[in-house]
Amino acid sequence: MAKAALKTKPTKVSVSSFLAKQEKERRRECETVAKIMKTATGAQPRMWGPSIVGFGTYHYSYASGREGEWMVTGFSPRKSDLTLYLMPSVNTFPSLLKRLGKHKTGKSCLYIRKLDDVDIDVLTELVKQSVARMADKRTDR
Repeated sequence: MAKAALKTKPTKVSVSSFLAKQEKERRRECETVAKIMKTATGAQPRMWGPSIVGFGTYHYSYASGREGEWMVTGFSPRKSDLTLYLMPSVNTFPSLLKRLGKHKTGKSCLYIRKLDDVDIDVLTELVKQSVARMADKRTDR
């Protein structure tokens, strides 16, 4: 039986043209998050699928045999929330999350309704620590 291919992959779509299509306030938030992630990773942003801006890459493999490449960190401007992807798991950082401000979490996702609801310095540290945890797995260096 063939393994299912990962649907979300890097594309050649321009990040700046994608961000330019966002509503003004969401675009400002995206630009702030992009700057934080670019500084933390040292990588240029690239589109992953139609709506995720990712930074850096790493190789993953599971016990099941599934493996592939994924972004070290990234974000997506969803309608209701700004979704940040923090590897290996956002819940690895409970003390930072406690100080962050208004947010929700998933396994590797941080959901923020408005960037003004969170402490930018804490968010910056959260992204920085997440990226640091992935340093030995990166394939873009």
